[in-house]
Amino acid sequence: MFTDAFKKYSDFGPVFLRFSLGIVFLVHGVGKLLNVGPAAGGIAGTAGFFASIGIPAALFFAWVVALVEAFGGLFLLIGFWTRLSALLLAINMLIAFLLVHISNGFNVAKGGFEFVFVLFFGSLALLVRGAGKKWAVDKD
Repeated sequence: MFTDAFKKYSDFGPVFLRFSLGIVFLVHGVGKLLNVGPAAGGIAGTAGFFASIGIPAALFFAWVVALVEAFGGLFLLIGFWTRLSALLLAINMLIAFLLVHISNGFNVAKGGFEFVFVLFFGSLALLVRGAGKKWAVDKD
């Protein structure tokens, strides 16, 4: 009975996931590109952090991460190239998980992987599901 009440709205599931992930990634990517918000420090700060943890070509990868997050987030929002965007964002989160967050445990307040974990698996869900039928350019 409860399931039947929401069945007619099931096509909106991917929309909610795309919007939530898209906004988070877009804000973080634009923050890196424009040196505002949660990613204050911009490209230089991101590159400096990457260099401090031993990532080679830190400036190059700072640009890659910022562009993947900004455009990947935007593309998730509009449902454009959803699977490709989700794949690149999942890779981004997997690397963040392995290089930065795993050693801090689960607690996000201590730099842990709780938030990255959700972003990774949400991206994987969109990778396998696609944009969905509603409010998407792709309309999978």
